[in-house]
Amino acid sequence: MADAVEAVIGSGMRLGAATFRTAIACTVALAPASVSAEEGFDTEHIFGFMIGSDVGNVGEREFQTETTGRFGKGGGSYRAVGQQVEIEVVPLPNFRVEVGGSATLHDITGVPDIDDRRQFNFQGLALDLRYRLLDRGSAPFGLTIAAETHGDRIDEISGAKGRMYGTDFTLALDRELVPNVVIGALNLIYQPEWARFEVSGLSEKSSTIGAAFAGMVRVRPDFLLGGELRYFRQYDGIGLGEFSGQALFVGPTAYVQLSEQSRLTLSWSMQAWGRPAGSGANLDLVNFERHQARLVFGVNF
Repeated sequence: MADAVEAVIGSGMRLGAATFRTAIACTVALAPASVSAEEGFDTEHIFGFMIGSDVGNVGEREFQTETTGRFGKGGGSYRAVGQQVEIEVVPLPNFRVEVGGSATLHDITGVPDIDDRRQFNFQGLALDLRYRLLDRGSAPFGLTIAAETHGDRIDEISGAKGRMYGTDFTLALDRELVPNVVIGALNLIYQPEWARFEVSGLSEKSSTIGAAFAGMVRVRPDFLLGGELRYFRQYDGIGLGEFSGQALFVGPTAYVQLSEQSRLTLSWSMQAWGRPAGSGANLDLVNFERHQARLVFGVNF
Protein backbone atom coordinates (compact mmCIF):
# COMPACT_ATOMS: atom_id res chain seq x y z
CA MET A 1 0.00 0.00 0.00
CA ALA A 2 2.81 2.38 0.90
CA ASP A 3 4.50 1.69 -2.43
CA ALA A 4 1.26 2.43 -4.26
CA VAL A 5 0.80 5.72 -2.42
CA GLU A 6 4.40 6.75 -3.15
CA ALA A 7 3.86 5.90 -6.81
CA VAL A 8 0.72 8.07 -6.94
CA ILE A 9 2.53 10.92 -5.19
CA GLY A 10 5.61 10.63 -7.39
CA SER A 11 3.60 10.66 -10.62
CA GLY A 12 0.68 12.91 -9.69
CA MET A 13 2.66 15.69 -8.09
CA ARG A 14 4.89 16.35 -11.06
CA LEU A 15 2.13 18.56 -12.42
CA GLY A 16 3.57 22.06 -12.72
CA ALA A 17 2.55 25.37 -14.18
CA ALA A 18 3.55 24.37 -17.73
CA THR A 19 1.42 21.23 -17.61
CA PHE A 20 -1.53 23.17 -16.28
CA ARG A 21 -1.31 25.76 -19.04
CA THR A 22 -1.22 22.91 -21.57
CA ALA A 23 -4.37 21.47 -20.01
CA ILE A 24 -6.17 24.79 -20.47
CA ALA A 25 -5.13 24.94 -24.12
CA CYS A 26 -6.27 21.36 -24.76
CA THR A 27 -9.60 21.97 -23.07
CA VAL A 28 -10.23 25.02 -25.24
CA ALA A 29 -9.38 23.08 -28.39
CA LEU A 30 -11.53 20.08 -27.51
CA ALA A 31 -14.50 21.90 -25.97
CA PRO A 32 -17.78 21.09 -27.74
CA ALA A 33 -18.87 23.94 -29.98
CA SER A 34 -22.48 22.81 -30.05
CA VAL A 35 -23.35 23.60 -26.41
CA SER A 36 -25.46 26.73 -26.17
CA ALA A 37 -25.23 29.16 -23.25
CA GLU A 38 -28.02 31.01 -21.50
CA GLU A 39 -28.34 34.75 -21.94
CA GLY A 40 -26.19 36.61 -19.46
CA PHE A 41 -23.76 35.04 -17.00
CA ASP A 42 -24.16 32.52 -14.20
CA THR A 43 -21.21 33.46 -11.99
CA GLU A 44 -21.63 30.68 -9.42
CA HIS A 45 -18.82 28.54 -10.87
CA ILE A 46 -17.02 30.45 -13.63
CA PHE A 47 -14.10 31.64 -11.46
CA GLY A 48 -11.20 29.51 -10.26
CA PHE A 49 -10.02 30.77 -6.86
CA MET A 50 -12.83 33.31 -6.44
CA ILE A 51 -16.61 33.10 -6.14
CA GLY A 52 -19.43 34.94 -7.89
CA SER A 53 -22.66 36.33 -6.46
CA ASP A 54 -24.98 33.78 -8.11
CA VAL A 55 -26.07 30.86 -5.90
CA GLY A 56 -28.34 28.81 -8.20
CA ASN A 57 -32.10 28.29 -8.36
CA VAL A 58 -34.29 26.67 -5.72
CA GLY A 59 -34.18 22.89 -6.00
CA GLU A 60 -30.86 22.69 -7.86
CA ARG A 61 -28.45 19.93 -6.84
CA GLU A 62 -24.86 19.62 -7.97
CA PHE A 63 -21.92 17.27 -7.48
CA GLN A 64 -18.48 18.87 -7.72
CA THR A 65 -14.84 17.85 -7.47
CA GLU A 66 -12.17 20.46 -6.81
CA THR A 67 -8.45 19.71 -7.22
CA THR A 68 -6.00 22.34 -5.92
CA GLY A 69 -2.24 22.16 -6.36
CA ARG A 70 0.38 24.22 -4.51
CA PHE A 71 3.96 24.21 -5.77
CA GLY A 72 7.23 25.86 -4.73
CA LYS A 73 8.60 27.26 -1.46
CA GLY A 74 11.75 29.12 -0.50
CA GLY A 75 13.99 26.08 -0.92
CA GLY A 76 13.95 22.35 -1.56
CA SER A 77 11.04 20.65 -3.29
CA TYR A 78 7.44 21.40 -2.32
CA ARG A 79 4.30 19.86 -3.83
CA ALA A 80 0.88 19.64 -2.19
CA VAL A 81 -2.34 18.56 -3.88
CA GLY A 82 -5.77 18.69 -2.25
CA GLN A 83 -8.84 16.87 -3.58
CA GLN A 84 -12.27 17.95 -2.36
CA VAL A 85 -15.60 16.28 -3.19
CA GLU A 86 -18.74 18.38 -2.63
CA ILE A 87 -22.53 18.26 -2.82
CA GLU A 88 -24.39 21.54 -3.38
CA VAL A 89 -28.11 22.19 -2.85
CA VAL A 90 -30.31 25.32 -3.02
CA PRO A 91 -33.12 24.78 -0.47
CA LEU A 92 -34.40 28.38 -0.38
CA PRO A 93 -34.35 31.42 -2.68
CA ASN A 94 -30.92 33.11 -2.66
CA PHE A 95 -29.47 30.54 -0.21
CA ARG A 96 -27.01 27.77 -1.08
CA VAL A 97 -25.60 24.98 1.10
CA GLU A 98 -22.52 22.92 0.27
CA VAL A 99 -20.96 20.05 2.22
CA GLY A 100 -17.69 18.38 1.32
CA GLY A 101 -14.81 16.17 2.33
CA SER A 102 -11.17 16.42 1.31
CA ALA A 103 -7.96 14.39 1.06
CA THR A 104 -4.38 15.63 0.56
CA LEU A 105 -1.10 14.52 -0.99
CA HIS A 106 2.16 16.02 0.25
CA ASP A 107 5.65 15.59 -1.22
CA ILE A 108 8.07 17.83 0.69
CA THR A 109 11.86 17.62 0.73
CA GLY A 110 14.38 20.13 2.05
CA VAL A 111 11.96 23.03 2.60
CA PRO A 112 13.07 25.36 5.43
CA ASP A 113 10.93 25.08 8.61
CA ILE A 114 8.77 22.25 7.17
CA ASP A 115 9.47 18.57 7.90
CA ASP A 116 10.13 16.26 4.97
CA ARG A 117 7.16 14.02 4.22
CA ARG A 118 5.58 11.93 1.46
CA GLN A 119 2.04 11.03 2.39
CA PHE A 120 -1.59 10.69 1.42
CA ASN A 121 -4.28 11.37 4.05
CA PHE A 122 -7.93 12.10 4.57
CA GLN A 123 -7.90 15.77 5.55
CA GLY A 124 -11.29 16.87 6.86
CA LEU A 125 -14.82 18.16 6.29
CA ALA A 126 -16.23 21.52 5.26
CA LEU A 127 -19.57 23.36 5.26
CA ASP A 128 -20.08 26.28 2.86
CA LEU A 129 -23.09 28.62 3.26
CA ARG A 130 -23.88 31.43 0.81
CA TYR A 131 -26.67 34.00 0.86
CA ARG A 132 -27.29 36.43 -2.00
CA LEU A 133 -28.16 39.91 -0.75
CA LEU A 134 -28.51 41.60 -4.16
CA ASP A 135 -29.52 40.04 -7.47
CA ARG A 136 -27.47 41.39 -10.36
CA GLY A 137 -30.56 41.24 -12.59
CA SER A 138 -32.49 43.78 -10.53
CA ALA A 139 -29.67 45.72 -8.82
CA PRO A 140 -26.60 47.61 -10.07
CA PHE A 141 -24.44 44.63 -9.06
CA GLY A 142 -24.72 41.20 -7.47
CA LEU A 143 -23.77 40.85 -3.81
CA THR A 144 -23.35 37.62 -1.82
CA ILE A 145 -21.92 36.81 1.59
CA ALA A 146 -20.28 33.40 2.07
CA ALA A 147 -18.88 31.52 5.07
CA GLU A 148 -16.99 28.24 4.59
CA THR A 149 -16.17 26.48 7.87
CA HIS A 150 -13.73 23.57 7.89
CA GLY A 151 -12.35 21.12 10.41
CA ASP A 152 -9.18 19.25 9.44
CA ARG A 153 -6.82 16.63 10.86
CA ILE A 154 -4.01 17.44 8.38
CA ASP A 155 -2.43 20.87 7.94
CA GLU A 156 -2.97 22.11 4.39
CA ILE A 157 0.54 23.58 4.02
CA SER A 158 2.90 21.36 6.02
CA GLY A 159 0.96 18.08 6.03
CA ALA A 160 1.47 17.80 9.81
CA LYS A 161 -1.19 16.00 11.86
CA GLY A 162 -3.30 17.84 14.41
CA ARG A 163 -6.59 19.67 14.77
CA MET A 164 -7.20 22.62 12.48
CA TYR A 165 -10.31 24.80 12.41
CA GLY A 166 -11.12 27.89 10.42
CA THR A 167 -13.71 29.85 8.48
CA ASP A 168 -13.30 31.64 5.18
CA PHE A 169 -15.55 34.72 5.06
CA THR A 170 -16.07 36.23 1.61
CA LEU A 171 -18.04 39.21 0.35
CA ALA A 172 -18.56 38.68 -3.40
CA LEU A 173 -19.61 41.40 -5.85
CA ASP A 174 -19.98 41.10 -9.62
CA ARG A 175 -21.37 43.13 -12.52
CA GLU A 176 -21.73 42.65 -16.26
CA LEU A 177 -19.48 45.29 -17.83
CA VAL A 178 -20.63 44.44 -21.36
CA PRO A 179 -23.97 42.55 -21.32
CA ASN A 180 -23.48 38.85 -22.08
CA VAL A 181 -19.85 39.48 -23.10
CA VAL A 182 -17.72 40.75 -20.18
CA ILE A 183 -18.20 40.18 -16.44
CA GLY A 184 -16.14 41.66 -13.60
CA ALA A 185 -15.96 40.46 -9.98
CA LEU A 186 -14.51 41.53 -6.62
CA ASN A 187 -14.01 39.37 -3.51
CA LEU A 188 -13.15 40.71 -0.05
CA ILE A 189 -11.74 37.96 2.16
CA TYR A 190 -11.12 37.29 5.87
CA GLN A 191 -9.78 33.88 6.98
CA PRO A 192 -9.18 33.22 10.70
CA GLU A 193 -7.47 29.87 11.49
CA TRP A 194 -6.65 27.91 14.65
CA ALA A 195 -4.38 24.85 14.81
CA ARG A 196 -2.98 22.49 17.44
CA PHE A 197 -0.28 20.13 16.16
CA GLU A 198 -0.17 16.53 17.36
CA VAL A 199 3.59 15.87 17.59
CA SER A 200 4.81 19.19 18.99
CA GLY A 201 1.69 20.02 20.98
CA LEU A 202 2.02 23.63 19.86
CA SER A 203 -1.00 25.81 19.13
CA GLU A 204 -1.07 28.48 16.45
CA LYS A 205 -3.55 31.17 15.52
CA SER A 206 -3.39 33.11 12.27
CA SER A 207 -5.56 35.22 10.02
CA THR A 208 -5.47 36.33 6.41
CA ILE A 209 -7.21 39.22 4.72
CA GLY A 210 -7.33 39.78 1.00
CA ALA A 211 -8.93 41.35 -2.04
CA ALA A 212 -9.33 39.61 -5.38
CA PHE A 213 -10.37 40.92 -8.80
CA ALA A 214 -11.43 38.94 -11.86
CA GLY A 215 -12.60 39.55 -15.40
CA MET A 216 -14.07 37.00 -17.79
CA VAL A 217 -14.86 37.37 -21.51
CA ARG A 218 -17.28 35.17 -23.44
CA VAL A 219 -15.14 33.89 -26.32
CA ARG A 220 -17.78 31.40 -27.49
CA PRO A 221 -21.27 30.60 -26.19
CA ASP A 222 -19.83 27.70 -24.19
CA PHE A 223 -16.40 29.11 -23.33
CA LEU A 224 -15.16 31.97 -21.11
CA LEU A 225 -11.57 33.14 -20.76
CA GLY A 226 -10.14 35.67 -18.32
CA GLY A 227 -7.89 36.13 -15.34
CA GLU A 228 -7.72 36.68 -11.61
CA LEU A 229 -5.57 39.00 -9.49
CA ARG A 230 -5.46 38.23 -5.75
CA TYR A 231 -3.67 40.09 -2.94
CA PHE A 232 -3.26 38.63 0.57
CA ARG A 233 -1.84 39.80 3.91
CA GLN A 234 -1.20 37.24 6.66
CA TYR A 235 -1.02 37.90 10.41
CA ASP A 236 -0.37 36.04 13.63
CA GLY A 237 -3.53 35.71 15.72
CA ILE A 238 -7.12 35.57 14.49
CA GLY A 239 -7.58 39.30 15.16
CA LEU A 240 -4.95 40.52 12.64
CA GLY A 241 -2.14 40.72 15.17
CA GLU A 242 1.53 40.81 14.15
CA PHE A 243 2.09 41.08 10.40
CA SER A 244 3.66 37.95 8.84
CA GLY A 245 3.80 38.59 5.09
CA GLN A 246 2.01 39.50 1.89
CA ALA A 247 1.69 38.18 -1.64
CA LEU A 248 0.14 39.08 -5.00
CA PHE A 249 -1.04 36.27 -7.30
CA VAL A 250 -1.87 36.70 -10.99
CA GLY A 251 -3.00 34.13 -13.55
CA PRO A 252 -5.48 32.99 -16.21
CA THR A 253 -8.84 31.25 -15.78
CA ALA A 254 -10.86 29.28 -18.33
CA TYR A 255 -14.45 28.06 -18.02
CA VAL A 256 -16.03 25.48 -20.34
CA GLN A 257 -19.70 24.48 -20.39
CA LEU A 258 -19.29 20.85 -21.40
CA SER A 259 -23.03 20.12 -21.63
CA GLU A 260 -26.29 21.39 -20.17
CA GLN A 261 -25.48 19.47 -16.97
CA SER A 262 -21.66 19.55 -16.73
CA ARG A 263 -18.92 22.19 -16.56
CA LEU A 264 -15.16 22.56 -16.12
CA THR A 265 -13.10 25.42 -14.67
CA LEU A 266 -9.30 25.64 -14.84
CA SER A 267 -7.19 28.29 -13.15
CA TRP A 268 -3.49 28.88 -12.54
CA SER A 269 -1.86 31.64 -10.45
CA MET A 270 1.76 32.66 -10.03
CA GLN A 271 3.06 34.76 -7.15
CA ALA A 272 4.09 37.90 -9.01
CA TRP A 273 5.21 39.81 -5.94
CA GLY A 274 5.43 39.27 -2.20
CA ARG A 275 7.41 40.03 0.93
CA PRO A 276 7.64 38.24 4.30
CA ALA A 277 7.82 40.45 7.40
CA GLY A 278 11.30 41.77 8.09
CA SER A 279 12.67 40.78 4.69
CA GLY A 280 13.61 42.61 1.52
CA ALA A 281 12.72 39.66 -0.72
CA ASN A 282 10.53 40.16 -3.78
CA LEU A 283 8.46 37.03 -3.05
CA ASP A 284 6.95 35.64 0.14
CA LEU A 285 7.68 31.92 -0.09
CA VAL A 286 7.48 31.52 3.68
CA ASN A 287 3.73 32.10 4.04
CA PHE A 288 2.63 31.43 0.45
CA GLU A 289 3.50 29.22 -2.53
CA ARG A 290 5.16 30.14 -5.82
CA HIS A 291 2.40 28.58 -7.94
CA GLN A 292 -1.21 27.58 -7.33
CA ALA A 293 -3.45 25.67 -9.74
CA ARG A 294 -7.08 24.55 -9.57
CA LEU A 295 -9.35 22.32 -11.63
CA VAL A 296 -13.08 22.13 -10.87
CA PHE A 297 -15.55 19.72 -12.48
CA GLY A 298 -19.25 19.88 -11.69
CA VAL A 299 -22.46 18.18 -12.81
CA ASN A 300 -26.14 18.83 -12.07
CA PHE A 301 -28.27 15.86 -11.04
